[in-house]
Formats: sequence, C-alpha cells, structure tokens
Amino acid sequence: MTDDVITRAATLLKGHRESIDRLDAILVFTLAERFKHTQAVGKLKAEHDLPPSDPAREAQQIARLEDLAIKADLDPEFAKAFLNFIIQEVIHHHEKHQS
Repeated sequence: MTDDVITRAATLLKGHRESIDRLDAILVFTLAERFKHTQAVGKLKAEHDLPPSDPAREAQQIARLEDLAIKADLDPEFAKAFLNFIIQEVIHHHEKHQS
C-alpha cells in the first residue's frame, strides 16, 4: 500500500469515528430526555395508583419500533431487544416510585 492510500484510509477512519462520537452523544442526551418523560409518567401512575406496566402500550411501542427499524435498515430484532431493555428499566423506575 502506498502512503497516499494509508493516509486516505486514516482520514476516512477519523471521520467515521467523529460521526460515531457525535451520534453516541445524541443517543445519550435523547435517552436522558426520554427518561425525564417516563419519570413523569411514573409519578403520575404512582399518584393515581395505576400499574407501573402497560402491556398493551408496550406491545404497540415494540411493533412501532420494529417498523421504524425496518424502514431505517436496522435489524428489527436488535431494535426490539433495545426497546425491551428500555421498557424494563422504565418499569423498574416506576416500581421504585410506588414503593
């Protein structure tokens, strides 16, 4: 390989890594914003003695996310597992508010 090819590859790699870093920051801040809303939902549920889990809503959300994943060319099983993880974390937080 020539030095030009290696330099070009290093430049492309740097650009991809910078994009990944920006996207990771977006993911973290987006998740934080989402959890602020789910915490508000948890407080409302606790105040009104509603169950921490809503299986019908969760099923709708999973189906919606799977559809979005397909449209975005993302593995729908990964998207489903990711949302299930988030839902379980939200339920855990809701249960803590009801204790």
